[in-house]
Amino acid sequence: MQVHPSWVHHFLVSPTKTSNCCLCYTCNLFRSAAEAGPHDILKLYNPKGNIINISPGLEPNSPNSCYKLEVVAADCNSEPLGIFNLAPWELQGLEKKILIEAGETPAVVYEMKKQVDSFQIKLESVEHLSWLGLFKDLSEGTHKPSPFYHKRTLRKTREECEHVREKFLQMSSLEVSEEVRQYLKTPTFDNWQWEDAEIMVLLQVMYTDLDFIATFNIEPEVLQQFLFEVYRRYNNIPFHNFKHCFCVTQMMYGLIWLTDLRSKMDTIDLLIMLTSAVCHDLDHTGYNNAYQINARTELALRYNDISPLENHHCAVAFEILEKILSLILSACTFSNVTITQHYAVCILFCCNCRCILATDMTRHNEILNKFKSILPVFDFTNKDHKDVLMMILIKVSDISNEARPMEVAEPWLDCLLQEFYNQSDVEKLEGLPVTPFMDRDKVTKPSSQTGFIRFVLLPLFIELANLFPCLEHHIIDPVRKALDYYTEMEKALEREKQNRAQSENAAKSKDSSVGAQSSADSHTEAMAVRNPHGEQLFDMDSD
Repeated sequence: MQVHPSWVHHFLVSPTKTSNCCLCYTCNLFRSAAEAGPHDILKLYNPKGNIINISPGLEPNSPNSCYKLEVVAADCNSEPLGIFNLAPWELQGLEKKILIEAGETPAVVYEMKKQVDSFQIKLESVEHLSWLGLFKDLSEGTHKPSPFYHKRTLRKTREECEHVREKFLQMSSLEVSEEVRQYLKTPTFDNWQWEDAEIMVLLQVMYTDLDFIATFNIEPEVLQQFLFEVYRRYNNIPFHNFKHCFCVTQMMYGLIWLTDLRSKMDTIDLLIMLTSAVCHDLDHTGYNNAYQINARTELALRYNDISPLENHHCAVAFEILEKILSLILSACTFSNVTITQHYAVCILFCCNCRCILATDMTRHNEILNKFKSILPVFDFTNKDHKDVLMMILIKVSDISNEARPMEVAEPWLDCLLQEFYNQSDVEKLEGLPVTPFMDRDKVTKPSSQTGFIRFVLLPLFIELANLFPCLEHHIIDPVRKALDYYTEMEKALEREKQNRAQSENAAKSKDSSVGAQSSADSHTEAMAVRNPHGEQLFDMDSD
């Protein structure tokens, strides 16, 4: 629906008046405007068509620049909500009717009148409009990464998980709009505008639209339990969190559609790839393999310094599988297979170790060179070829942020650097070798990206595009633009550094000149003897 511009302008206020905002009033107001159900997912679009947050910081618009309020996921079986206008005289009539039937006015009616009067005051008085808007204001610096990760506990609390689980289950039966379903298949998808419960709904859509639910007869409750357990085992850290899991999975999902892999590979292979993307960073603590090995952590000792994190991600995926194994075994059906084969397929369903282990960047050259060697004779009927391709696809998905629009990608880089800097700080405190590309004293945002894009991202993406030329436009062009962007940023920082150095040198030279002149003047005055009237009597010649 198109939101009437005068309605938006009348109710929007300055972003400075947000101290008394009421989320409940705002959500109900917008849900009523959209005739949406209590658990439907609403998104607001600006005149350019981008999803934005509803907040007091929204700019007033004009009749030529409408905001669009859309229900992107709704319960098709429920009756739509209308907009109810309850005038004071209607309330009085209801009150009189209740009084006649009940013999007295219930306390709830008094409370209702009080709320209506308060609501009327807020609508009629500018001073009370600060309550309008959602809980966060992203009018400036949209898509900023969360600044409070370091203040949160590493593991999600039970209350946090149950809150998200309840919201997810309430939303799980919603019908997501076709527009969002198509958007979900593109590398331009903006993850920052979706909450965790909504993200779980989108993951459910991916499994449904790839026909995994129908093909393997997966009960919705089993999938929902699996997705919730995955959500629960991603930690509150800046980068390798549940949103990163979603981004990697969404890119994998997009690549499957863009390259038409459904016609080239078996459905079980696609299931393995998508599920591996979902599980690929489970229980990541924000410290990479180098730290695990140097600090001699439990993970490093357990896995003998061989891909400790990736092996741990697989192990956690197995734990999740074990927890819901009985549900999966009762829900999945495969023709002509034994129970043992059932179990093997379920293992693949939850996690394909080959794919997850391929995300260890120390194996990057090994896997890329293997792919390059088979590329001239690549055969989709060859299992070994497909296995290598699956590893390449999850590697591309894992480091694909720079293939996204800059307003989506750059905040992810900020999150990554925050996690890197946290690790290097700990390494310094513990006396461990400091990982060079994580040292906040040596690394800048552009310097962290230019080399990585030039020597890691582009070679990998180009080889994949050699097999799928259609990807040139979708993932390679954006990465080249990102390289140009960070190259210019690096040059600008270098110029700024040189200008600062020149200014400092000029200031030092000026101070030295002034000091030398002052010293010379003092010396001259000391060599001359003057009378009380200031007249020079004679010079004291050192010669």
